[in-house]
Amino acid sequence: MARKKISLIGGGQIGGVLAQLCALRELGDVVLFDIVEGLPQGKMLDIAEVGPVDGFDVNLKGTNSYEDIKDSDIVIVTAGLPRKPGMSRDDLIEVNSKIMTQVAEGIKQYAPNSIVIVISNPLDAMVTLCQKITGFPYNRVIGQAGVLDSSRFAAFIAWELGVSVKDVVAMTLGGHGDDMVPLVRYTSVCGIPVMELLEQKYGSAAKAKEVMEAMVKRTRGAGGEVVALLKTGSAFYSPASSAIAMAESILGDQKRVLPTCAYLQGEFGVNGYYVGVPCVLGEKGIERIIQFKLDAEEQAMMDKSVAAVKGLVDSMKL
Repeated sequence: MARKKISLIGGGQIGGVLAQLCALRELGDVVLFDIVEGLPQGKMLDIAEVGPVDGFDVNLKGTNSYEDIKDSDIVIVTAGLPRKPGMSRDDLIEVNSKIMTQVAEGIKQYAPNSIVIVISNPLDAMVTLCQKITGFPYNRVIGQAGVLDSSRFAAFIAWELGVSVKDVVAMTLGGHGDDMVPLVRYTSVCGIPVMELLEQKYGSAAKAKEVMEAMVKRTRGAGGEVVALLKTGSAFYSPASSAIAMAESILGDQKRVLPTCAYLQGEFGVNGYYVGVPCVLGEKGIERIIQFKLDAEEQAMMDKSVAAVKGLVDSMKL
């Protein structure tokens, strides 16, 4: 049986980590594309030469030609400028729209049967643009943001409670921006509601609420926190690992339920926009969007987040 083919568009920090993770986990043969001559070739040669050490055996190729992504099963797009300190994700829309247009045209021509996972920012707008240009079915063009945002939320909770990050279940909805919706009511530690544990720790419901509000705020600004510390770029380890979790579920038909930037057609009261919601990911890409009831406060936050997504997408005038 032929190995799966994974193409990575963008040879920057995220692209390099993606390539290494694909190789380490032997997800398939990997192609790394970038417009800078020598960059993808050098990174892939570097990764390939450690195969005997790390014990993986897959074909790795760096390229400056879209033709080399031909017949890809999955394409992961990271191409675009990263944020700098003081910038929001939305500030990137003009320049990254031009880059995404070229990328999507390349994917459409050479990998017409692929499933596309977009990481580029501003995420919700870039996924929308990619789908519009490729013309692929909505279930085959999706965005990575919710896995990362949920992971950040879970990490902050684990650190606060002094428990393993493995035992925290958390999820965010909405757009990948400052109005994202961390779902406190559905967050738990080994099945125990997180607010109960915070109340036990502090002996006060008011203090527990105050601490949770601080963690929600930190989650919403977590990407910017990393950018401010790095000063010359944005997060790359965590977005790459999050995209790999999605790719693994698709390549292995695992049917994992992961928060995914998906095209909604009435779900959660949203019609015609890409927004982060829980989805079943399998061999067809998004196989099912999972709906559940939001209370009035959660719905209001969701509506605010969706409004921000709409404003950003509508500004592109597609």
